[in-house]
Amino acid sequence: MENSKIKQKRIAIYIDGSNFYYKLRDLEVPNTTYFNYSGLSRWLARDRVIISKRYYIGVVRAKENDEKGQKLRKNQQRLFNHLCSPLQGFIVKQGYLMKNDGVYHEKGVDVKMAVDLLVGAYEDLYDTAILLSSDTDLIPAIQKIKHLGKEVEYIGFSHKPSLGLQKYASLTRLMIKEEIEKFVSKEIYKKQ
Repeated sequence: MENSKIKQKRIAIYIDGSNFYYKLRDLEVPNTTYFNYSGLSRWLARDRVIISKRYYIGVVRAKENDEKGQKLRKNQQRLFNHLCSPLQGFIVKQGYLMKNDGVYHEKGVDVKMAVDLLVGAYEDLYDTAILLSSDTDLIPAIQKIKHLGKEVEYIGFSHKPSLGLQKYASLTRLMIKEEIEKFVSKEIYKKQ
């Protein structure tokens, strides 16, 4: 009789930080700097093995005399420290922010995410990519990943799902506020 092992599915988690932040803000979720991203990852993974967790974001750069920019930069640095802590265990992939007519736009973030998704698929690093982003620029990467025999699980929010990503992903899960709230930090952190 052959002894067969059931192979656990491997997943890689990719979070579009800016997109995720604005979706949480829409839901009035507080304290996103110390959100339990690792807990959310485990919940999304269910019984699958998490092989990597990546968080993508444009970096705030502020001039010395820009008080608001300096505050944003410090808060973002706290977020990076939190994400990279042993408890959270994320790799932070940084793009940059470009100011145009007084409005900041992220640059390079979706490209880094698409490249990492594709490299992971080509190098057989995962069976399923869990994607927390609503950026339809990722659709060509999703199509190629599926062509390579991998799955892409789109995680969206019920109040603002991406119909494009729902159409192309292998599986869609739409979260509601009540599911997210259990990952909000209950601790009050001192301002430093």
